[in-house]
Amino acid sequence: MTKVIICKKENKIFEVECDGHTNYGEKGEDIVCASLSSIVQTAVLGLLMIALVELDMKRNDEDGYLKFTLPKNLDEEQDIKACAILDTMLCGISDLYESFSDYIELEVKNL
Repeated sequence: MTKVIICKKENKIFEVECDGHTNYGEKGEDIVCASLSSIVQTAVLGLLMIALVELDMKRNDEDGYLKFTLPKNLDEEQDIKACAILDTMLCGISDLYESFSDYIELEVKNL
């Protein structure tokens, strides 16, 4: 099971942590794990390349671990773009979770 923890402050996502493999299917053929990974990694790419945000990121592909935190000093344009990217990411994860909650644990923390 993959555990996804999304942390929000003032209704804005500032940290995302994904840990573990979904184990929906065989390694290399797990469509749920691949879908979740694609959603999160596309959000990371958007943050880096579109919003131009430098993330504090930790990653271990073998363990299925990814954690990233946004810096606190975003300018207004970066903040708007980051919010749109991360809110879209959460929509995708939530939709996937609705169909595959036996394989994904989703927790959204409002701090």
